[in-house]
Amino acid sequence: MTDDQGWAQLGVHGDEVLRTPHLDKLAGGSVEMTRFYVSPVCAPTRAALMTGRYNYRTGVVDTYLGRAMMEPGETTIAEMLGAAGYRTGIFGKWHLGDNYPQRAVDQGFQESVVHKGGGIGQPSDPPGSDYFDPILFHNGEQKQYAGYCTDVYFDEAIRWIGGAGGQPFFAYIPTNAPHSPYLTPDSYREPYAAQGLSDKDARIYGMIENIDDNAGKLLAHLERTGQAANTIFIFMTDNGPTTRLYHAGLRAQKGSVYENGIRAPFFFRWPARLAPRKVDSLAAHIDIAPTLLAAAGIAAPAGLRFDGIDIMPQLEGKAAAEPERTYYVQAHRGDEPQIYRAFAAVTQRYKLTQPLSFSAPPPPDAAMELYDLLADPGEENNLAGEKPDIAARMKAGYEAWFAAVAPPGGYRAVRFSIGSEQQPAVTLTRQDWRMKTADGWGRKDKVIGAWEVHCESAGPYDITLTFAEPAEKAGRGEIAFGGFDAAAPVAAGSSQVKFEGVKLAPGDGLFEARLVIDGEARGVWFAAIVKQ
Repeated sequence: MTDDQGWAQLGVHGDEVLRTPHLDKLAGGSVEMTRFYVSPVCAPTRAALMTGRYNYRTGVVDTYLGRAMMEPGETTIAEMLGAAGYRTGIFGKWHLGDNYPQRAVDQGFQESVVHKGGGIGQPSDPPGSDYFDPILFHNGEQKQYAGYCTDVYFDEAIRWIGGAGGQPFFAYIPTNAPHSPYLTPDSYREPYAAQGLSDKDARIYGMIENIDDNAGKLLAHLERTGQAANTIFIFMTDNGPTTRLYHAGLRAQKGSVYENGIRAPFFFRWPARLAPRKVDSLAAHIDIAPTLLAAAGIAAPAGLRFDGIDIMPQLEGKAAAEPERTYYVQAHRGDEPQIYRAFAAVTQRYKLTQPLSFSAPPPPDAAMELYDLLADPGEENNLAGEKPDIAARMKAGYEAWFAAVAPPGGYRAVRFSIGSEQQPAVTLTRQDWRMKTADGWGRKDKVIGAWEVHCESAGPYDITLTFAEPAEKAGRGEIAFGGFDAAAPVAAGSSQVKFEGVKLAPGDGLFEARLVIDGEARGVWFAAIVKQ
């Protein structure tokens, strides 16, 4: 699964500039679901993909500021396959929690080579990491790798997959390319720049071509080792693109619930069982977990409720009719979903949407829009006024869905642990802090956030605060949790302050850390909490 690659950004989908020969060949040998949907941003798609459940049920409502941490009680496809004897590995972008118990290694992946947060170069990244020679986490341990990040993921996956004859395997390779900051080897960028593409587009297209080469390398490995025929190979993307260079007439881009924000390519290749064909049935990310279980002949755990369905009958061409279903999607900034904000309800033919307000609450007069996607895939002709009965029926369905997917206890903050035996050293970052304001994620040292955590033991702890920039004047560092607070002097020019032998009260609470200079408080860059 790639990151921020649009449905149209493939040669096989009509892009005459982009070179994707390996993925085009994959498409030709696959069952392609032509109406496959995801969320408009990445972490919600990842939660749905891993669990077969709508992301709101899992606690994942957004991509940052603590809203992309999945409830640890969710059961992932890796846990289900692992329990049935599969080896499980992830190589790339997890983005569902950086600390115990939300890490990939805590959620069923026996082998894990991942970056932190939502992307390399974001606030959760260790200092010095880059798309080239990235600092990644191998089974929870920090390690620097040599090479370009996408090459590293595929090389590690191929090494781990190995040859035929061992346990069956599940390899999840979610790349952070072609997500910003659009860094790619010059050998991939320059040919597109020479054709007159903007620097951004040349980099994006170079990143996608690099992914294509790596997909070809992986496919060749499966062929060479005799594993290709009975290996299910899926290619998809997590949401829409960040460029409008080529969009095949689809409206908008990433972050939107219009088609180019939520429609994704989906190729499902299984040579031993499936003949290549195109299938127009509605399908979505929530269908992958139940479908893979069915394909592997594995029963879902007792009591587990999927929102998705097994689409093997559609893939095999054995479905008697199109399933009657509506796919619901909603994503926007904020700690809690708000009804009617940036949502869509999609059936085989129609789509009801209120597309506004991904980043801010909608205006009071925000109107619903209705489109006939079979006649109007570009969403140009709003039929809400002409077909009010269909609009009303779909609106009622959406309202029932919105109420049903809310967690029983409400949209409370998902907490990670400090002081656990599984992760004695925890680093808190701006990726996961909670804020009263909407911003405060990037390198802005005067914003304040705090972390919702569960303290598993009293410690003692050594706690080191790292600042976004060296202190311009002498000041003090402050920490607070569960009724405990402490301060320590910070010299001018210092980038860190350390508290030793701190004891904290076990339980849930808000961990606060700040730098105070001349009475003005500002947030820290990292807070490292190490149990002694």
